[in-house]
Amino acid sequence: MTKASDLFVQCLEEEGVEYVFGVPGEENLDFLDSLSRSQKIRLILTRHEQGAGFMAATYGRHTGKAGVCMATLGPGATNFVTAAAYAQLGGMPMMMITGQKPIKKSKQGRFQILDVVAMMGPLTKYTHQLASADNIPSRVREAFRLAEEEKPGAVHLEFPEDIAEEKTESRPFRRSLVRRPTADEKAVRAAVKRIEAAKAPLLVIGAGANRKMTSRMLGQFVEKTGIPFVTTQLGKGVLDETGPKFLGCAALSAGDFVHRAIEAADLIINVGHDVIEKPPFFMEAGGAEVIHVSTNTAAVDPVYFPQIEVIGDIANAVWQMKNDIVPSGTWDFSVMMEARAAEIAHTGGMCDDMRFPIFPACLVKQVRDVMPADGIICLDNGVYKIWFARNYPARQPNTVLLDNALATMGAGLPSAMASAMVYPGRKVMAICGDGGFMMNSQEMETAVRLGLNITVLILNDNSYGMIRWKQANMGFADWGLTYGNPDFVKYAESYGAHGHRVESAETIPDLLRHCLDTPGVHLIDCPVDYADNDRILNKDIKELSAAI
Repeated sequence: MTKASDLFVQCLEEEGVEYVFGVPGEENLDFLDSLSRSQKIRLILTRHEQGAGFMAATYGRHTGKAGVCMATLGPGATNFVTAAAYAQLGGMPMMMITGQKPIKKSKQGRFQILDVVAMMGPLTKYTHQLASADNIPSRVREAFRLAEEEKPGAVHLEFPEDIAEEKTESRPFRRSLVRRPTADEKAVRAAVKRIEAAKAPLLVIGAGANRKMTSRMLGQFVEKTGIPFVTTQLGKGVLDETGPKFLGCAALSAGDFVHRAIEAADLIINVGHDVIEKPPFFMEAGGAEVIHVSTNTAAVDPVYFPQIEVIGDIANAVWQMKNDIVPSGTWDFSVMMEARAAEIAHTGGMCDDMRFPIFPACLVKQVRDVMPADGIICLDNGVYKIWFARNYPARQPNTVLLDNALATMGAGLPSAMASAMVYPGRKVMAICGDGGFMMNSQEMETAVRLGLNITVLILNDNSYGMIRWKQANMGFADWGLTYGNPDFVKYAESYGAHGHRVESAETIPDLLRHCLDTPGVHLIDCPVDYADNDRILNKDIKELSAAI
């Protein structure tokens, strides 16, 4: 006979779990005791459940395997809510394990008891209360299957105290071998014929393409056909964005140079489309036709009704299309290329603006210059996310981690920490606004304790800059969005990290290189100037792109 909590840990080991991130409570103590004897799984004790959830989700984003996090009942479980939504909308496989009071007899009335399973229902692909030790293997296997199946997302298991103490003869289930179905040959042929007949086809690469072997296959497709591509924010890095066929990232809602390039297409090959992102285009009657290439069929609405759907494993579908297609000598990409050239000309001068506090475009270029091709930047949520999405050319998949799904604040630091754990030999930088950083800044202690090598770049404007910008755009008075900050250098040092402060734009490159090349946790306080956001991101860009 095996204790249920021991069996649960054995099931996690069978799934290949490496880490459990979290904050245990009284109701997890049996599980914690069983975990302490595991030779394969390491407990990563965090300072807040939200940080644990963000780390687990990012682990899943990098590996394709569900990251696991744990919390107690009540407030511990409710602190997982934002991380659950982050993983669910962002397509990151994650399993949450929460404790609960005994369910077969009352121990303390209703103290701390919430219906956590019902709470997690709208936020997850699967949520279940374990009511019998005998069912643990099947429920754990099912949860992992659903978390990792396209589209990946969050799952939740509640593990009550009295169930954790039970004895059982059940044994872990082995992982099943699963292969995604391949796309139908007739659908591939129809798509290829339509592409060959187009005048100006265009690839749009979305969130669903930023997984598996899609990058390699898409690269071969573009190399053979010469068809240019744009990305959504969650599609950044699928293909090398320093190449000549990259037309930009759709980081603004409308009116950007990228949108002008998209408008020039008569056929859009939409790879990995995900409705959670702000769409880079809207379909309309008589407009450009769309080929939908994805693992899942299209969710049709008034602005998205693709004419051809190629459904199945995306990498295989693109491979089939690449093998079948004959590039056309009549394709015309001139307007698209003109839009890209105009964007490069527009942003080129801004990158050399050495004002202080730092101008965002200048900072983006300096970060790109010091980061290697496989270096990972993890952005929190703020107006700087637009600058990096538009102006930071990603070289490899999942090297620009940003959240264009839930768009939550507070994820940048935990995301960088998990990235450094998955890829300890790569350069990792968290890029956070001062507001977002302070929402989970306590995880600096966790990063130091784990001995991680990360750089935390704080863009400091003493305000909630994104909302302040929107406030100005909407004609409201500048009110209610400014605050004070701690001395970030001393704050970092109080955790045992290394604190640095930017004094001029000229000093940034050497400081960034020092932090990236020196082991440990480094925090850089970088004053930033968002004064020209409205002029550049609204007025200048839209006027210039409209003139193309």
